[in-house]
Amino acid sequence: MTHLDSAKRTLELEILALQEQLGQLDHQFDQACELLLGLTGRVIVTGMGKSGHIGNKIAATLASTGTPAFFMHPGEASHGDLGMVTRQDAVLALSNSGETQEVTSLLPLLKRLGIPIISITGAPQSTLAREATLHLNASISREACPLNLAPTSSTTATLALGDALAIALLEARGFGPDDFALSHPGGSLGRRLLLRVADIMHQEDQVPRVPPQASLREALFEITRTGLGFTCVVDEQDHLLGVFTDGDLRRVLDLSLDLHSTRVEQVMTLKGKRVQPEQLAAEAVHIMEESKISALPVVNQQQQLVGALNMHDLLKAGVI
Repeated sequence: MTHLDSAKRTLELEILALQEQLGQLDHQFDQACELLLGLTGRVIVTGMGKSGHIGNKIAATLASTGTPAFFMHPGEASHGDLGMVTRQDAVLALSNSGETQEVTSLLPLLKRLGIPIISITGAPQSTLAREATLHLNASISREACPLNLAPTSSTTATLALGDALAIALLEARGFGPDDFALSHPGGSLGRRLLLRVADIMHQEDQVPRVPPQASLREALFEITRTGLGFTCVVDEQDHLLGVFTDGDLRRVLDLSLDLHSTRVEQVMTLKGKRVQPEQLAAEAVHIMEESKISALPVVNQQQQLVGALNMHDLLKAGVI
């Protein structure tokens, strides 16, 4: 068997394990969702070894999608960390065998506190499955490991079941992009969802502007001064009348128009695309890409010029 053959066999076995989960989902999954939706506390995920690593990821996914959660190591729980659990919480316990001693030893203490337990195991008749409030069956036909020993297909199945739980809760809560951004403010996704045009636009004297009577020469100087690739054309009250861009300049030069005598209002793009300060920076990106332009004026509700930004600003801010 080649390395490639081995890889394909592993993936095929793990795909099979995921397909098996579809037939094993039942009413207990619905009940688990309802239980977690009704919590006033948090979901405490626990598991040992490979199940613990999977549990860490499930806890992180739950927390980032609107369900407060954290991971508790079962070994540490027996030495004081159980104090983190309150009567308002629920425990999501993972164990493929359902007999992991560090996990099952917590059951009497959790039951004494009246804390609901949702178990995910590959053994529906195991101690953990029987003693839990609700059990989610993650059993598989075999591991991808040729020895059928190393947790591979089983951990994939458990992880996928955790994802299914998190997404079902997300959808039930009506958790949207703005909510997601609030829990991911430091990432690129958070920047795309939270950053507003006002946060990155150029302002005051850094905004290129000329009156409609300005000559092409004056417009060219203004484009060069600010380096944004365009200038806005405004009236005496700063209302945006149009824009004149580098591209417009090249077309003017092809027509051999005189830079001194030609007024910018004769060759500007009337009105043109624009954004407002409170719009998401991601919306500005969309407008630029759709219109195949690299800069935008920013106007207020009265269509007065208040800022400007270009694609470089968006790249620098990490929106793209």
